[in-house]
This record gives sequence, structure tokens and C-alpha cells, in this order.
Amino acid sequence: MEKARPKKKSELPQKVCAVCGRPFVWRKKWARDWDTVRYCSERCRRGKGRHEMS
Repeated sequence: MEKARPKKKSELPQKVCAVCGRPFVWRKKWARDWDTVRYCSERCRRGKGRHEMS
């Protein structure tokens, strides 16, 4: 049996952060709830109500 090769970063699913608008890629820690992930970082999640787009 062959080992499964890890995907290249360019092959991973991407989303755009709901707060800052930056693209971010899938992370293993989000595997169970990737469909509900909306923010690229904890900082964006915490500041979702007061973040201004520059």
C-alpha cells in the first residue's frame, strides 16, 4: 500500500474571510466544520462587528 501524499497548498479548498476579505485555505483543524468556517483568524472572528474595510 502506498502512503497518501499530502495535497499541495494550491490544491486545498479556499474561502474568503467575511471580515477582512482575504482568501484563506483549508486547515486540518477545520476538517470537521469547514462548511461553517467564515473567518480567517480568531482576531477576525472576535472583531467581526467593529472591523472597518480600508
